Amino acid sequence: MKKVRNLIMLLLVMTLTLVLGGCQDKKDGEKESQNDSSSQETQGEPTMGGSIVVGIPQDLEDSLDPHKSVAAGTKEVLFNIYEGLVKPDEQGNYTDAVAQSHEISEDGRVYTFALRPNVKFHDGNTVTAEDVKYSIERCAGISEGTTPLVAAFSNVEKVEIPDSQTIAITLKEPDTEFLAYLTVAIVPKNAKDLDKNPVGTGPFHYVSRSPQENIVIEKFADYWDSEHQAYLDKVTFKVAGDSNAIVTGLKGGSIDMYPRINSTESAQLAGDKELAIYQGGMNLIQALYLNNKEKPFDDVKVRQAMCYAVNRQEVLDMMANGKGTIIGSSMFPAFEKYYMPELADRYPQDIEKAKQLLKEAGYPDGFEMTMTVPNNYQQHIDTAQVLAEQLKQVGIDAKIQLVEWDSWLGETYAERKFQSTVVGIDAAYLSGRALLERFTSQADTNFINYSNPEYDRLYEQVRKSTDEQEQIKLYQEMETLLSEDAANVYIQDMASEVVLRKDFGGYVFYPLYVLDMAKIYKVK
Repeated sequence: MKKVRNLIMLLLVMTLTLVLGGCQDKKDGEKESQNDSSSQETQGEPTMGGSIVVGIPQDLEDSLDPHKSVAAGTKEVLFNIYEGLVKPDEQGNYTDAVAQSHEISEDGRVYTFALRPNVKFHDGNTVTAEDVKYSIERCAGISEGTTPLVAAFSNVEKVEIPDSQTIAITLKEPDTEFLAYLTVAIVPKNAKDLDKNPVGTGPFHYVSRSPQENIVIEKFADYWDSEHQAYLDKVTFKVAGDSNAIVTGLKGGSIDMYPRINSTESAQLAGDKELAIYQGGMNLIQALYLNNKEKPFDDVKVRQAMCYAVNRQEVLDMMANGKGTIIGSSMFPAFEKYYMPELADRYPQDIEKAKQLLKEAGYPDGFEMTMTVPNNYQQHIDTAQVLAEQLKQVGIDAKIQLVEWDSWLGETYAERKFQSTVVGIDAAYLSGRALLERFTSQADTNFINYSNPEYDRLYEQVRKSTDEQEQIKLYQEMETLLSEDAANVYIQDMASEVVLRKDFGGYVFYPLYVLDMAKIYKVK
């Protein structure tokens, strides 16, 4: 069964990641942080060297191949090992990485990159244009004649090497957002086993992995960016998903850092003088995701009734002391130009209206349902418990089914064997498409089985558009349809808190779900 699930996951179009975390925002998206900046303010100067232990909530996926990984927890670790032609920074911009410069043709079809000379892979070999070509073609399914591993790469017509230091990517159709997807990892053409032996160009190289225990990376001495080499010599990511283990590890010193603690853990750690807790943005869509093909969720009136039945502010109050941002569609506030805060008001709690819609749908007495929730994410479990109590008010009996993370990835996400599930979904790339293309009717990542011909039409239109203002308008229309159709019961962009021992500094929040360990340092 495990092999079957792995095969299914390989064939998925991996444009989004499933995550836990979020930003502490008000309803309108105005940030409310402990710090004036998104970066940690520390006393003392940074030093070179040292090691750190970082707690993570679950083990990484079986495969460490960056082109196949789907879970955000895996991607945030691999972020330190791999780089693309470009990479994101903490402001949400794309900076050149393996490439030293790039040009985009006026028609948005040809992306040309001048490769940075003498970039080294972790195995000591120099990155060549053939390696880059292979990496892009692999993601596009060209080199191996397979389904594209990244949806946007299905638009790749050809990859050419005009000379030894240049790569030209020609698209079938114009795509002004394609640069966002070229953060995809550059890997060696002759790599033998990326599943178990990742080889990249990033500031850290892979050392070892002990399943269900840890993964170890070390500073890469030959990293191309000498001005931004990692401070730390060694980083150990330690699996510590149990809340007691997290708190005990941080207080006792066996864990130095833990991203995205929950409100209970935060309260337990708040008085520790050796620890600092920082709040910032992680950006995701937490929702009660509904399988739109499964009865009774195939009826829009049922889905709308559920939206009216819940009180999302109560969810925030119960699980995070009111922290978080109430949202009304599949877009979070960090995507300012696309985000529509008014959609958060689309379904105010209205018990009588919810009951009336259920009656019209043929469920006057409600119904029974199952919420499938990964058992390693307490925030999602807490949210599900609050939602279950709220749904009782309209006669809906929601049973919570806790499952292992691997089971959730395989059966719920890949095989779509579920009624509803509480998780958070983040964008793997900084583009509006990264959040919205998954809900097109034929998308392999459309795990909720949402289908609306008008939504598909709008997506095809935005995909071909090269006008930014038109793109914004079309994306907002798509968001509005998701809200009107009550595709899911949208809850929040979750609050996120990071714990870091005070003898470390340099933590930086990104608008994507990454963990940049190259910026972390020991304080003098």
